[in-house]
Amino acid sequence: MDPELEAFIPFFPELDLTDPVAARATAAALSASAPALDISGMEVEDRTVPADPNVPVRIYRPRLAQGAVVWLHGGGWIMGDLDSEHPWAARLADGSGAVVISVGYRLAPENPFPAALDDAYAALTWVFEHAADLGIDPDRIAVGGHSAGGGLAAGVALRARDEQGPPIRFQLLNQPALDDRQTTWSARHFTDTPWMTRDRIAVAWRHYLGSAPASAYAAPARAVDLSGLPPAYIATAEFCPNRDEDIQYALRLLQAGVSVELHQWPGTFHGSQAIVSAEVSQRQIAELGAVLRRALAA
Repeated sequence: MDPELEAFIPFFPELDLTDPVAARATAAALSASAPALDISGMEVEDRTVPADPNVPVRIYRPRLAQGAVVWLHGGGWIMGDLDSEHPWAARLADGSGAVVISVGYRLAPENPFPAALDDAYAALTWVFEHAADLGIDPDRIAVGGHSAGGGLAAGVALRARDEQGPPIRFQLLNQPALDDRQTTWSARHFTDTPWMTRDRIAVAWRHYLGSAPASAYAAPARAVDLSGLPPAYIATAEFCPNRDEDIQYALRLLQAGVSVELHQWPGTFHGSQAIVSAEVSQRQIAELGAVLRRALAA
């Protein structure tokens, strides 16, 4: 494991996903401890997407931005909001030069699937339909997210393809949660890895799915046909239960004729890019921005 990251492991708080309220407080405290970013060079605005119910979004607009990404936070579908995602959405906007629309989707278990997916899709549709008002090129709209948010972004891309919805330029998927079945080597063997373990992921999936059977929109690895999807960037962490399902998804996308950039980060664990003092984390964050900038270039 990367020594800079390993040094932080003893300081991680306990995370009990069986208690969503306590888990949200833990995640919020960790996010609040992230170093602040100077956002004086961009406009930040809170808006509401009309839907049933309405969906809160926070828009980050760097100077001269045109392309955009509908960005979905991580947190196992049960944690996170616009405030906890603020440090990371701001960094993505700063690094990419793109407009970042951070989505405050509904959380499980109070709102199981498909609530979060519906909110994310409503945000995508709103951004596309109001592109002119938002100063966005409608042909340069991406979807992306981290962890559970990455899985949501992949599900949104599948749904947009199947429903002939808004044309998505690109998928930016960072350590996405794609497969509820947990049958890969990494899912079976990484039972005690830092921060996110097999058991915690299993609890998160149970909260998210509720009583509904898993579908391809909930767990994109279940999709039979991956053809016709937007090009993708997929990043994985070495010591992450999601690692192998993400690599397999990347390979299946390639086999379906979808262009993919796959980066497996050695020495890292799930969510470790949040330790921004580590050199490898700085490279991960910078790469997300650089990849998005290239993908949305005219």
